[in-house]
Amino acid sequence: MTLGALTLDSARRRGIGIRITPREYELLEYLIRRHDQIVTKREILDNVWDSSFERGDNVMEVYIGYLRRKIDIPFGIHSLTPVRGTGYLLRGRTGASGRQGPPVLDGES
Repeated sequence: MTLGALTLDSARRRGIGIRITPREYELLEYLIRRHDQIVTKREILDNVWDSSFERGDNVMEVYIGYLRRKIDIPFGIHSLTPVRGTGYLLRGRTGASGRQGPPVLDGES
């Protein structure tokens, strides 16, 4: 699955590999499927965490932070942004700097 310069792949390929946990992979996969759309926190919890999960106040924010530190900050882009009072937005284009993000992510823990 590809969004701009970002490729989400469970198998390692050529490019820059970034290790993400299985939960980070599921979260990123969901956000990529809904790229350029504001996704509410409720939608994320309902689609990424199972119904038996005891929903902590900030578990989703913690995982969003993990992803931002792995896919945005090292590359100087801002593709994953919070939308105040609503949820999150994953942009399909590069950030304001015009720099490309990581070409490959792997879902290995």
